[in-house]
Amino acid sequence: KIFTIFGKSKNMHSFEYHNPVRIFFGKNTISKISKFIPINAKILITYGGGSILKNGILKQVQLALSSFTVFEFGGIEANPEYETLIKAVEIVKSENIDFLLAVGGGSVLDGTKFISAAAKYQNGDPWDILSKNDRIKDSIALASIMTLPATGSEMNPYAVISRREYKQKLAFGDPLLFPKFSVLDPLFLKSLPKTQRINGVIDTFIHVLEQYLTYPNQAEVQDRWAEGILLTLRQYGPQYVHQEYDYDVAANIMWSATSALNGLLSIGVPSDWATHAIGHEITALFGLDHAQTLAIIMPGMMQIMQDQKRDKLKRYAKNVFDISEDDFTVEKIIKATENFFHALDIKTRLSDYQIYEDDFKRIVKNLAKGKEIKLGETGQVNEKEVYAILRAQS
Repeated sequence: KIFTIFGKSKNMHSFEYHNPVRIFFGKNTISKISKFIPINAKILITYGGGSILKNGILKQVQLALSSFTVFEFGGIEANPEYETLIKAVEIVKSENIDFLLAVGGGSVLDGTKFISAAAKYQNGDPWDILSKNDRIKDSIALASIMTLPATGSEMNPYAVISRREYKQKLAFGDPLLFPKFSVLDPLFLKSLPKTQRINGVIDTFIHVLEQYLTYPNQAEVQDRWAEGILLTLRQYGPQYVHQEYDYDVAANIMWSATSALNGLLSIGVPSDWATHAIGHEITALFGLDHAQTLAIIMPGMMQIMQDQKRDKLKRYAKNVFDISEDDFTVEKIIKATENFFHALDIKTRLSDYQIYEDDFKRIVKNLAKGKEIKLGETGQVNEKEVYAILRAQS
């Protein structure tokens, strides 16, 4: 999920696009999955805190898989922990599991992607997959049933894993980790708590901005797709968060989350991802939800990197928030963005979470990992800019 294209081509970049994930979208689509799992597969169902036991989703999954040998592994955290996932890897190996089915949100699926890779890893410590970017050569087949729209992990091969003892949160990805299929049933969103609904909208909104809010390069289709998702989130986000469940609202939010990170927005265009990189370190050090960190850092990114992003900030202001070019100021579009976040009941200052300037050095040190910081679409977000972004949001 975190990658950078340095350079500043004014033309649409050349690209190759392939996405093999089969999507089952809509009501009661779990019943279709058995046809797309090998007949003799031994399946490990992975899940999180256990909400799928209470809301009946696990029973639906078990019914759909009644003809298979099935094992279960629960307890994958909201920021999936290496120590937990290694326990699942041991089960995969001891029981000769050959198919993984993640049932939950993006964190469960991210953790399952790591299980898939680590179970076949032959080069030593599986943490090297993340810490040393060691390429994997094999994986366990996997698929997902999504109960929380946010990360877009259901239609891409990327994941983010935490290791508490090292206070690190690292990303990795490989084409071998595309899910075979993903089930997206908006009915599953009925029982989501408010905090998860908020986080889902914020996650999706900023996933789009990371790929859109860079510089123009004549990629009109991609820009229009991005603006369409942002407008959909503006339209439906507050209703999804604050009002009673509505299937059509939930469906639009769910498909927005998937569409934000299935690769279509990023083809042919520069991407940023500096907000995510900084946010991951705040989560690793202070335990904030991923979306909370993004809502804090993105407005600061707009302010500090405004010269590099000015053309797209103007377009974003006009096409998403209806701020005309004559009325445009950077302060006005930052305020509009923060007001949208506040309307979803999410805070946008580090001090709101008792994180102060004395903590900034730890964040920057964790981010650098002993190397020069060089983030953003042109590599211009360095240590100085990171400090400035943190101070802007203090």
